[in-house]
Amino acid sequence: MTSSLDVLLGFTQALALTMSVAFVTYVLVIVVPYLRHRPAPAGRPGDYEWHFLVPCRDEEAVIGDTLAYLRMNFPTAHVWVVDDASDDGTATVVRLWQEGGGVEDTHIHLVSRALPLARTGKGDALNDAYRALKLSMGRHADPDRVLVVVVDADGRPARDCLEVCAADHLFGDPRVGAVQVDVRMSNTGVPQASGSWWRRRFGTALVRMQDLEFRTAIAAIQLSRGVTGTISMGGNGQFTRLSALDSIAGPTGQPWRGSLLEDFELGVHLLTAGWRTGFTMDTHVRQEGLYSLRRFLAQRTRWGQGTMQCMRYLRRIWDSPHLSTLGAAEMLYYLAQPWMQLLGSLVYPIPLLLLAHRTLVSPGEVWTWFSDGAWILFAVYGAFGLLPFVLWGPVYRKRCSPDTSLLRSLAYGFGYALYIYTFYVTSWRALARLLRRDNTWTKTRRNDDPLTVHT
Repeated sequence: MTSSLDVLLGFTQALALTMSVAFVTYVLVIVVPYLRHRPAPAGRPGDYEWHFLVPCRDEEAVIGDTLAYLRMNFPTAHVWVVDDASDDGTATVVRLWQEGGGVEDTHIHLVSRALPLARTGKGDALNDAYRALKLSMGRHADPDRVLVVVVDADGRPARDCLEVCAADHLFGDPRVGAVQVDVRMSNTGVPQASGSWWRRRFGTALVRMQDLEFRTAIAAIQLSRGVTGTISMGGNGQFTRLSALDSIAGPTGQPWRGSLLEDFELGVHLLTAGWRTGFTMDTHVRQEGLYSLRRFLAQRTRWGQGTMQCMRYLRRIWDSPHLSTLGAAEMLYYLAQPWMQLLGSLVYPIPLLLLAHRTLVSPGEVWTWFSDGAWILFAVYGAFGLLPFVLWGPVYRKRCSPDTSLLRSLAYGFGYALYIYTFYVTSWRALARLLRRDNTWTKTRRNDDPLTVHT
């Protein structure tokens, strides 16, 4: 092969291999404490006042069951349902629950939003619920004892979540302003009710990958953030102290801001205001995983665009006296992820394209090059490129699904490696929306929703 091509291929492969080895090392570092985690003692939920915030838009099909679940399992907690100008009977279902067969249920509250101020994003809906909650409590409430829980309209917090979050190392510590609990898919292993055989198999696998992602990789990353002090919030199973929300709400009463990733954005404001955040795997919240690749890509595109929007907090993060240098670097690395995926999708194919071109021009020369030992480099590169993702399959088996065979867990790992490639697609889609200045909130349709367009 020509010396210039040889040098270019060698350099790009060595760089990619170095990055892959570094990533493998990082994964191994976060896997060990994840596998060694042991539950901590629970706390006393009676020491706090609990309020569930449930933002809803066209959730008539699920909100009744959610209210039944929350009222049965958390009878002392208040439930605030935010009807974001739904076109269906969401509000009617909530009112029927409020009436309770002729006896008013004073623990269920309906916050109604109307157009043109409605449907502007989840953050705005939560802000309305926050202001309604503050108004109902009056001035004499103790905001340090009031804990606000954000759950999806189909969310199912575990029955022990209040006890776990009240533990001494979580809300028992007055410095902790927010806690995120583990997220699990409620329909893992449950095939889609309709569709072709292939579509049902694909949907079941996609839900499994979402469950694996949240319960292993994301959970391990969150645990590692305990070291850097930068644990982030999620959109479901998000627990926040009311006094923490008050400290960042400002004069307009808006603790949640305008980003499409309002959960991470909330964490940025809490951390830079001096609050600590926590994460626990000792309890969880269940949500519905998506069977449809189209709906999954729409969801992840919104998340990617929200991450890009949060780049405006770079200076705030770096200049914050409440974050260590390591913590600020970790948050900046997270914000750089979609941009790195864009760059990677451009850079990684270059050596392969050059090699393919050279193979067409001089196949014998390329074969000799491979035979002389270049194949070893490609094999090592491929192994290190796959290992950080395939590893999560056996980890998922060990921690979350012990009945799964080792062979199937390896298949899960290879499936997860393919699953990760969707983020390259969603990063480009997010960039396109950003360039078009399209910041509208695109609601992710539920699996049983008809194919109508929500914006």
